[in-house]
Amino acid sequence: MTYELAFTAINLSVLPAWLLLIALPRSDITKAVVHSGIYPLALGSFYAVCLALSMFFGVSSEEAGFASIGAVSALFDHPNGVLIGWSHYLVFDLFVGAWIGRDALRRGVTHWLAAPGMLFSFVFGPVGLLFYLIGRAATGKGGLSLAES
Repeated sequence: MTYELAFTAINLSVLPAWLLLIALPRSDITKAVVHSGIYPLALGSFYAVCLALSMFFGVSSEEAGFASIGAVSALFDHPNGVLIGWSHYLVFDLFVGAWIGRDALRRGVTHWLAAPGMLFSFVFGPVGLLFYLIGRAATGKGGLSLAES
């Protein structure tokens, strides 16, 4: 598999989950697929394989590391490093989007507020969580804390 094909595949793999979260938030299939461990497990496994290739099999830039900004930048100089970073973003953004969906259902937050938070999480990561938390606080359905209240 080429790096480009792997990149396309992981991007496409999360689209059904995001569509379910946004279009069918209360569906049993959304609960079974998105709110289970399927996506974190699959993307996490992909991430672990790419990370192992980088760390133990030299599939990375020689300058890659964590000791300086230059070394971290070098992580992304190799296509495998891009796959590592991108899969990391995909799994955590989806995890946050699923959390927003569950939190909104539990607190009775209307979907018109939760859906943009999820969409922004899909496209802009942490901005979606921020949007949702501010909206949730503004409607009196919870504060800015991620903890139960």
